Amino acid sequence: MKTTSFVLKSSAILLLPLALGLFPPSRAQNNAPTAQTDSGQLRGAARPGGGAEFLAIPYAQPPVGDLRWKAPQPAIPWTGIRDAKAFGAPCAQPLLGGDWNKYDAKLSQEDCLYLNVITPVWPPQSSLPVMLWLHGGGNEGGSASSDLYKDGTLINHGVLLVTVNYRLGIFGFFSHPALTAESPHQASGNYGLMDQILALQWVRQNIARFGGDPNNITLFGQSAGSQDTGILMTSALSKGLFQRAIAESSSAFNPPLKPLDEAEAQGAIFATTLKAPVGGAALKYLRQLSVRDLFAARASLNPRPIFGPVVDGWVVTQSPAAVFQSGRESAIPLLIGVTAREFGAQTFGTPTAPDELRKVIADATGSFAPQALAAYGLADGGAGASDPLHGSAADQWTADLYFRCPAVTQAEWHSAAHHPTWEYEFAHAIPGQEAQGAVHSSDLPYVFGYFPKQGNIAGSFTDTDIKLAGLIESYWTNFAKTGNPNSAALPVWPRLGASRNFIQFSQDGKVVPSTRLRAAQCASYRQTLQEHIKQSK
Repeated sequence: MKTTSFVLKSSAILLLPLALGLFPPSRAQNNAPTAQTDSGQLRGAARPGGGAEFLAIPYAQPPVGDLRWKAPQPAIPWTGIRDAKAFGAPCAQPLLGGDWNKYDAKLSQEDCLYLNVITPVWPPQSSLPVMLWLHGGGNEGGSASSDLYKDGTLINHGVLLVTVNYRLGIFGFFSHPALTAESPHQASGNYGLMDQILALQWVRQNIARFGGDPNNITLFGQSAGSQDTGILMTSALSKGLFQRAIAESSSAFNPPLKPLDEAEAQGAIFATTLKAPVGGAALKYLRQLSVRDLFAARASLNPRPIFGPVVDGWVVTQSPAAVFQSGRESAIPLLIGVTAREFGAQTFGTPTAPDELRKVIADATGSFAPQALAAYGLADGGAGASDPLHGSAADQWTADLYFRCPAVTQAEWHSAAHHPTWEYEFAHAIPGQEAQGAVHSSDLPYVFGYFPKQGNIAGSFTDTDIKLAGLIESYWTNFAKTGNPNSAALPVWPRLGASRNFIQFSQDGKVVPSTRLRAAQCASYRQTLQEHIKQSK
């Protein structure tokens, strides 16, 4: 999934020598917060408003050399006190379209499996609910190392925050027959998901020493992080590692996961372009190539191969959509939603001319095309119905297909399995960006209570925005504490249920109750998805 994130220069100030080094004690360091982990002792930093932060904590060995394209290995213990005051490197990633990840790309490297712990209270006084964040970026870019996550007000609502780097793109999701052959599980790909699972295990084992409750973990993410959250709800390897889930602007259903044999074939073709030898010798050759060589080879291809999560038979044993349809996902509370516009037609190259758009929709929906065309005002030669909130017919179709309807369907199937489910639509555009509406990532300042002054989610934020952020942070953290976003001080957020209730965060900063989000449009999506699941069995 092509994804736009945010650009914050401050998030790229990574003082790697400090983050990775061990230092002799000084007077200032002696006053710094320290914490013990299974791998060794850490020295963090006190937060100006109280609490502490421990950054660039290694939860795995560097996945380099012979560990490239292998399951992550627990971090090697160290002696002395490890400095944990500065972010570690983002995971290796090329510069992606729109340059949204240019700072992360510039500083990225393979040695990147670090997580950050931010707590509002130090020394620890009680067990706080833990919220573990998976960043967005299409599973190709992005980073957990951002002031957006670290310096906002989310933790002021009584939670402990963990943000995690995980392998991306070709390093996180490359499948190849030789990799499958060497695996004890006869699987390849999904190394990024394995990183996330190991990070969850690290949190379970260590977070109590930071004041977190290892038995109350909410996994939450946006865009690719939301997709991965949904996927992990279907994996036996992550069962019991988190007790709640929040999915923002994506679902486990889209993009659909390739089967292993298809991903292996793509990997073998890519290896051929790199002049890799055939058979087992290919791995030694590929593991010796530099990051730059691998990125250059991918960039030279048209179309460029996309490396993402797959049904590998080990981490993911079945299509997540099929798991949710049958109600076999994790039986945990879920809070899920989207922004009103997400990405429009231009981002995905969706045609806007009515005849061309009609053909695209008909090809995608097959026998369900009549209902789909009617839902977008394109039946009987119609020109397409625009919507003041969701945009043109082409914009609506794009957002519905890739984001909204997969999320709505995941929510409805989870609720149908009698699991507590809450659904939302974020319809509040960033101030100054009202013309484009509430697009992908525009909710992030409100979730974390941090208001950037530069980048594509910057704006002229007002008291209305600050109040809306407080409202959303309260819902999110209530959910992390109890599995229910409601409390007496907030407008009631009804469960999805048979009435398909949801709430909308409106442009004026209010909570608007409603029902059946995009019901007609998502009905044709769901019918098409069900037919695809049936045919794939």
